[in-house]
Amino acid sequence: MSLGALRPTPLVEQATERLRAQITDGEWTVGTKLPGENALAQALGVGRSTVREALRALAGAGLVQARQGAGVFVIATKPQEDWPTQLRRAAITDVYEVRMLIEVEAAQMAAQRRTDDDLTALHAALAHRREAAKAGNAEFVDADIALHTSLVAAAHNPVLLALFSEFVPVLRQGLIDLVELLHLRTDEPNHGDDGHTVLVAAIERADAEAAGRTLREELKRTLDRLHAV
Repeated sequence: MSLGALRPTPLVEQATERLRAQITDGEWTVGTKLPGENALAQALGVGRSTVREALRALAGAGLVQARQGAGVFVIATKPQEDWPTQLRRAAITDVYEVRMLIEVEAAQMAAQRRTDDDLTALHAALAHRREAAKAGNAEFVDADIALHTSLVAAAHNPVLLALFSEFVPVLRQGLIDLVELLHLRTDEPNHGDDGHTVLVAAIERADAEAAGRTLREELKRTLDRLHAV
């Protein structure tokens, strides 16, 4: 095993990359038992704690697995992509379809669970969206996403909110591209204001069915445009 001693900075990252290379380059194939911590530490010129952290990172990437009493074994030669990476690679249409599933349910929950503070936040976000209609496409999209984030927050489900937040970076760039490509705001700077007004009103009067239906229709119109691009 010729791994080579590491430079003094930053050791855990270097150790992880060096061990990862042994796996992805085929030096250690699936099913191979890795050398022990002492052997790896000596080969890399680092302490056992550094090796332990590197192995933990490789396990998190789905490359190795520790088996109690047996050692650490290679279980894959390609790292698993984390959720944010998968989203960045996904087509915007695929992301938008999942967004519909999340937000329509969130709108119905928000209509049933919203508080006075939630309504205040929704109305403020709606007003900000209208104000942003005077600005550029990026600012308008940011204001639109802020309104939808307020809606999901009003559902009072932290897991749902965290999941939606993962979509925001992909949604943002996709929506900016869509607005610019289809010139959606050329004739209507505050594109979609009527639908968002109806949506907020439905949540305010606790009409879950209307809230879900309104948002589904609003999002489907945008999804249809995405499919047509």
